[in-house]
Amino acid sequence: MTAHHETIQLRIEQRAAWITLDRAPLNVLDIAMMESLDATLQRSLPKCDFVIFQGAGVKAFCAGADVADHAPGRVQKMLSAFHAVFRRLAAADCLTIAAVHGYCLGGGMELATFCDFVLATESAQFGQPEIKIGCFPPVAMVTLPRLIGMQAAAHLILTGHQISATEAHRLGLVTRVVSDDELSVAVDALLEELRALSPNVLRLTRKTLARLHSPDFLKELEEAERVYLSELMPMHDAQEGVRAFLEKRKPAWKVK
Repeated sequence: MTAHHETIQLRIEQRAAWITLDRAPLNVLDIAMMESLDATLQRSLPKCDFVIFQGAGVKAFCAGADVADHAPGRVQKMLSAFHAVFRRLAAADCLTIAAVHGYCLGGGMELATFCDFVLATESAQFGQPEIKIGCFPPVAMVTLPRLIGMQAAAHLILTGHQISATEAHRLGLVTRVVSDDELSVAVDALLEELRALSPNVLRLTRKTLARLHSPDFLKELEEAERVYLSELMPMHDAQEGVRAFLEKRKPAWKVK
């Protein structure tokens, strides 16, 4: 089965859903694309044991959410649409794999590192650059400290630095680093290995892992959303950071 939903492509084969983010050149997620991704997951998750996320083209897995959608009149809708994807994935039984090449930034990094397995090419670059436009990444605020510890998470979130796939692997964000021309082979090999195991036991084990080690994810994400919308977005610097990015100039932060 193959389906095309504008910027989201879906192919289902042998109970594996291949979901391609397809918005050239960097596969940046706008609100419509987020809604399409959630609709695609809603349709495909019940039919599949595995979901593989990948990015179209050669430049990026996904360079994050569209900064224009951080404008005051759209940010609440954007956050709701994007976080619906994570709430759906958190409730899913299937295993998830991110096949990462090129830039994996912002919301793209949040999506990739939310997966059970992250396979990345040697040239892949990871980062949470939101702080540079006066924002923070709500999902990463919840998940990164669990994945790599508070200090490493704080470094990525508070500086916005980009790191290589090798460094991401060292930190524990990436399962395996492969050469740039071996990503599809590595994904196929992982799927073959997982398909040899009991799908029922895999589902139960994944669900139990999540329940034991991320029991408050939904509650914590809700709190991160609340702070983002009610405290961060009304701030001068958050609005100035977004405007400056769109106007291609240096932001003029407010001095207290």
